[in-house]
Amino acid sequence: MSNPTSLPPSDSPPDLVLQGSSLSLHPSGIDTGTRGERELLEPFTRFRTAPLTALQEFGQHVNGTGWRSYDKIIGKEVFYPGFSENMIRMVMAQPKLKRKISDLAGKRMEVELQEGRLGPIGLEGEETAWRGKRARRKDELEGQLAGVAEKWVGEMICKMESKYFIRGAYYFATQLLTRAYHQGIHVNSEEVLQLRRVADEAAKKGQSILFLPCHRSHVDYVSLQLICYRLGLALPTVVAGDNLNFPVVGAFLQHAGAMWIRRSFGNDQLYITLVQSYIDTLLQNGHNLECFIEGGRSRTGKLLQPKFGFLSFVLDSVMSGSVKDCLIVPVSTQYDKVIEVDSYVSELLGQPKKSESLSSFLSASNVLSLKLGRVDMRFHEPWSLRDFVTTQRSRLVKQPDVSTHSEDASFRRRLLTTLGFRVLKEINDVSVVMPTALVGTVLLTLRGRGVGKRELVRRVNWLSNRVREKGGRLAHFSTVNADSVVDRALDVLGPKLVGRVEGLPEETVFAEDRFQLSFYRNMTIHLFISQALVCAAVYTKVKAGGGEDAQHISYAELREYVLFLSHLFRAEFIFDTRPLDENIAETLQGLEADQVLQTTSKDGIVDTITLHPVERRLGRENFDFYCFLIWPFIEAAWLGAISLFMLSTPRAAKHGGASAWLPLPAVQDRAQLLGKTLFHQGDLSYFEAVNKEALKNAYTRQEEEKTIMVRREKDGDAKAPPKVSLAREWQPKRDGEGELVPEGKLWDFCERIGQGRLEGKSRRDSGAVVKRVLDLTDKVAAELWMPEDKAVSGKKGRKKSGAAIPARL
Repeated sequence: MSNPTSLPPSDSPPDLVLQGSSLSLHPSGIDTGTRGERELLEPFTRFRTAPLTALQEFGQHVNGTGWRSYDKIIGKEVFYPGFSENMIRMVMAQPKLKRKISDLAGKRMEVELQEGRLGPIGLEGEETAWRGKRARRKDELEGQLAGVAEKWVGEMICKMESKYFIRGAYYFATQLLTRAYHQGIHVNSEEVLQLRRVADEAAKKGQSILFLPCHRSHVDYVSLQLICYRLGLALPTVVAGDNLNFPVVGAFLQHAGAMWIRRSFGNDQLYITLVQSYIDTLLQNGHNLECFIEGGRSRTGKLLQPKFGFLSFVLDSVMSGSVKDCLIVPVSTQYDKVIEVDSYVSELLGQPKKSESLSSFLSASNVLSLKLGRVDMRFHEPWSLRDFVTTQRSRLVKQPDVSTHSEDASFRRRLLTTLGFRVLKEINDVSVVMPTALVGTVLLTLRGRGVGKRELVRRVNWLSNRVREKGGRLAHFSTVNADSVVDRALDVLGPKLVGRVEGLPEETVFAEDRFQLSFYRNMTIHLFISQALVCAAVYTKVKAGGGEDAQHISYAELREYVLFLSHLFRAEFIFDTRPLDENIAETLQGLEADQVLQTTSKDGIVDTITLHPVERRLGRENFDFYCFLIWPFIEAAWLGAISLFMLSTPRAAKHGGASAWLPLPAVQDRAQLLGKTLFHQGDLSYFEAVNKEALKNAYTRQEEEKTIMVRREKDGDAKAPPKVSLAREWQPKRDGEGELVPEGKLWDFCERIGQGRLEGKSRRDSGAVVKRVLDLTDKVAAELWMPEDKAVSGKKGRKKSGAAIPARL
């Protein structure tokens, strides 16, 4: 049996540590002595303490002393005078862009002809002059469109033209980053060596590398750029939303590798073709690219669903034959602590997202004096996009319902979906679990207010073993002593997240800010989602009470509930692609081997499942661990379902001319208010369930299931909010007094979700709770059904009275 205070040894390759101009390895399990963990990036001298030395270091970077010159890079050269002009010229020369400009000019010509702007067709003998006039007008229109396109290209492209600038930028970025993440950036030595080999081969073939990282922080793209610079790889062009293109910072980022694209393209055919032409140009010339597969930053800590916009452009480049191939590299970036988490919590609780600006950037930089631990970046093995397309084509065309046309729209959609989820899975595969994620997960999966230090260490060690058994990887530590790792995590998390109780016989800690800690817990949940769903299904019987004999669940019941939850959370998690029964069988086998569950079989087939006797003697600590992982998400789904009762037309509104279509953003805002009220009144166990992303996912799922109908403006006012209405067959009943009745499809759906919710003593009187919840739902929804003028005055009244529900605890 392993020592409970020792973390399991690592069998993965050691981390690569860069110190100044030297490279060294940081093997797991080796204590580096008093020097502690060594940083990936050079720790520069602070200007305040040694100004002359700091100036000397800066000069070495600007002048390119030694490795800082960035002269011998692997990949396409980008830093030369005239780079931007050359790129604009190549983009404007793309055949598809020229065709689109000609096509749009021709369509405009047709409009002008119909409007009679070119005059009547000439009489006999004057056709030549008229055709000449038309040709000149078309040339004029093409010139105008080309001028617009060239202006847009100049605003869009990255402008990496000066090595002096990039050397200084590297120095500046490293100064900031190493002050925030004082233990530096770590990469895996084997992965980096493999990446360099592949990059060298790609450079010889003129192929590009497309880095597809997860996105948790603005630090993500800075980290990858610094690693590529320090390891001698050609810097990638980073796809960035133009919301970051604000004065000063926008220009800096553009010259350091950022390309700007609109957050939404609409139906602007010229702009769409322009982006495609730029991507074609970059890939044809072997330039590396970087794009975040999730689109925006994850506010919850777990991976978001893939966004297909940019991937679609790259896929079109390869499938159209414009580009022979490019290499895909999924990238995982993990943090001991993420700078922006506090603002994420505010946004998830309904606070408006602040626009990016120089002032917000400078205020964010105030945290750069904090000690936030380290960054771990991991690279999946690169693979060919061309080979992926070929493999999927041969696989899908064998299916009778798939067109043999490789360019068929349905095939392309399936290809994009498969590509996106493959990348997400491979990001999870190479991710490492950080000490803060271990501690945060344990603190949120224990019963009670707090936990003793010894017990915390024991559970962290248990969780570390479970991570490795599931094929996950732990971040390399400078020591294998679990006590030191826990101390390190507690120090990084700080007292605002983890509190300490003073004056007790044993050091005791507790979750001070459970919402923020959930961000770090969600970094581990992908490893245990199957176990969590199976245990939640078993919990439906445990929750019902009775003796041990009554707490069995049949395999058929368990399978049905796991399937129900899998559908419920398909927008929340990245699930195993294997058949459900195969996945359940493996999960049950593992849980039985760990003595968490026990199965009985008939004729070699699992018949019933219950808690293992050993687990009962342990007080269900491991079973509860898996349930605690999924309970917040079940609570959020239940809240989303309950909030749909707000779409039931009140009796008074039926005679007041109120519309059955309500603004979706307003409905989701009121759903959050409902959730906050239910939490403070004790009918909701998790405050993190009251978050915007979870509600958004719940409503998206209900739209897909046709429970609700969403109407979006296609013409007219593009800024008009979408409207939502409850489908007729899902409309709940009301009694003679107009009160909601807990019956019908919607209530049955809520009850089905509720079977897996964490039981609390405040919910044992189910009849009273049901009435209280439904009455509150009607009360919260009342404003949605008011005439617009009254609703506005009601908001003003609440604002003056200061009676708003608090956004946070």
